Amino acid sequence: MNEELDAMSEILDVGCGTGQTAAFLAAQSGANVTGVDINPIMVEKATHRMKEAKLPVRIFQGSIEALPLEDEKFDLIMCESVLTFVNQPKALKEIFRLLKKGGRFISNEFTANVSLPPWIADEINRFYGINSVLTEAKWQRLFEGAGFTNIRVSGQNQSMLQYNPNPDFLYSKHIEPELYTVMNEHFNLLLKYNELLGYRIFACGK
Repeated sequence: MNEELDAMSEILDVGCGTGQTAAFLAAQSGANVTGVDINPIMVEKATHRMKEAKLPVRIFQGSIEALPLEDEKFDLIMCESVLTFVNQPKALKEIFRLLKKGGRFISNEFTANVSLPPWIADEINRFYGINSVLTEAKWQRLFEGAGFTNIRVSGQNQSMLQYNPNPDFLYSKHIEPELYTVMNEHFNLLLKYNELLGYRIFACGK
């Protein structure tokens, strides 16, 4: 990421999880970072991380489809594997509202490398509890429809399997054992459809 960030920058990390990315951005750039997640357990973990690291990062619980924040507040908004699981038009409208003119929105999203056969799409949608896995072209149309411009795309040649499991999730004593089974099924699904599934990083302007 080549964004120019400093102590005057305002950053929003949507779906911040345990706060790993938000903490890194705050520590490296000195920017004013806000993290939001809909899951109260993730909010608790992220808040604890910031206290341990003594970082002035604001963490709160909320949905990206409607956030109690003022218009055009942020220079940079970013999210990782969030838009696939929400109402995309509503979420993108909200992100566009919160982004300053001249700001950047960066999203890393689960993407179908080709249009999926219906039986494969159904298996994937049922497992993840989503409506569909979008292709790169469909993602771009969504971003353009929300008003974003200068859309740059990367990650086309990268496999989802290159990602290592999140150690905060896999090795936490506070995670229910049943969730380890879900993670194993997740990686088995990625292995099964490795050629069909990937991710894309979309960098969008306003």
